[in-house]
Amino acid sequence: MASISSILYPNLLQQNHPNPFITYPSQASKLPLRTLKPYPPRISLRFSVSLLGSNPSFKPQRRLSAVAEETSVSTQDPSAAARRLYVGNIPRTVNNDELRRIVEEHGAVEKAEVMYDKYSGRSRRFAFVTMKTVEDANAAVEKLNGTQIGGRGIKVNITEKPLPTLDLSLLQAEESQFVDSPYKVYVGNLSKTVTSEMLKTFFTGTGKVLGAKVSRLPGTSKSSGFGFVSFSSEEDVEASISSLNNALLEGQKIRVNKA
Repeated sequence: MASISSILYPNLLQQNHPNPFITYPSQASKLPLRTLKPYPPRISLRFSVSLLGSNPSFKPQRRLSAVAEETSVSTQDPSAAARRLYVGNIPRTVNNDELRRIVEEHGAVEKAEVMYDKYSGRSRRFAFVTMKTVEDANAAVEKLNGTQIGGRGIKVNITEKPLPTLDLSLLQAEESQFVDSPYKVYVGNLSKTVTSEMLKTFFTGTGKVLGAKVSRLPGTSKSSGFGFVSFSSEEDVEASISSLNNALLEGQKIRVNKA
C-alpha cells in the first residue's frame, strides 16, 4: 500500500501523513483541500436505477401499433350499414388509396379501409368501403362484384342490418374465445354453413390448433366466406397448408395460405 500511496499521493507522504483517507484533528487544517474530498460514491448510479424501477408513476412505453382493425358500424346513423361495403379477396398489394380510386369510379367514397394482420402487418385480403349514399353503394356492388383486381376475382356486397343485442353478444363471445397467434393461416372459400367450431375440428389433425374463427360481416351473423386458424408453431402452419389447401369442407374446396 505504501508504494501505491506514494504514487497517488506524493505530497501527503512528504508531510509524513500515514493515511490519505483519514483526517487527523491536529493536521486537518494543513491538508490541501483536495485531499479532503471523498471519491464520488459508487452508490449514486445504483440509486438512480432503483428509483426508476420503484417509482409507482413510472410506466414503460408501449409500442403503438398502426394496424387497422375491424370497426363496428355506427349505430347513430341508420344508413351506415346500407352504405358500407365488404370487399373480399383483394391482392395483398392493394392499399387504402388504391382501393378508394377503384371504387370511386362507380360512386362517391366516404372511407376505404384495408384490414391488416396485427402480427405480420400484411393485408388480410379484405376491406371495408363506406360510400356516401345508399345509391352509390348499390352501384358499386353491381359494377364491382365478381370483377378482378390484380388477377383476383373480388367479392363485393353490402353489410347487413345489425343483429338484436342478444345475438350480437353471442358473436362477441365467440370472437373473444379465439386465441390469436403469429402462426396463423387464412382459410378462404368457406361454405356459409361452416362454423368456427367446425373449422377448428377440421384443422386439428394437422397440428396444435390454438383457435379458429369464421369471419362474419360486421354486426351480422352472416359468414364472410373466410376464416382464420391459429397454431403454436410455423411447422404446424406449413403442415396445414400442405395438407388442406384445396381440400373439401362442407362441399366446397377451401383455400389455405399464410395469414
